[in-house]
Amino acid sequence: MRARYTLACMGIAAWGTLAVPQLASAHCDAINGPVVVAARQALEKGDITPVLRWIKADGEAEVRAAFDRTVAVRKLGPEAKELADRFFFETAVRIHRLGEGAGFTGLKPADYDPGRAVTAVDQAVEAGSVDEVVHLVTEAVSKGIRESSL
Repeated sequence: MRARYTLACMGIAAWGTLAVPQLASAHCDAINGPVVVAARQALEKGDITPVLRWIKADGEAEVRAAFDRTVAVRKLGPEAKELADRFFFETAVRIHRLGEGAGFTGLKPADYDPGRAVTAVDQAVEAGSVDEVVHLVTEAVSKGIRESSL
């Protein structure tokens, strides 16, 4: 399962690099992106498992430590809970991005639009079909070749 989600983010980054460079920083950074959604689930369940599928093995210890700290601090009140949650989300996304070889510049807002390519990759992961992604990549490569040969 962990490999599937890592491949999804790598696919998004590859698509962004090939077709639309500004998309190379995928939606994994968004506050409503898949890493933070999994981190929220982990905190709600009191079980770190959902977020670990987004984390490479060499980052797991840091994420586990952040999870344990977050769980402890959340009990201190609503403001502490909000701050602790944000700390955990940022840690999980930062370590996830590090595992992809990418930098972390902070969490993107909930209204962040990752674009058509990222949405297509997400749908491909959910549906188990890469047809739309193949179509988009083929279309973009074709357009790029045609434009560069003019």
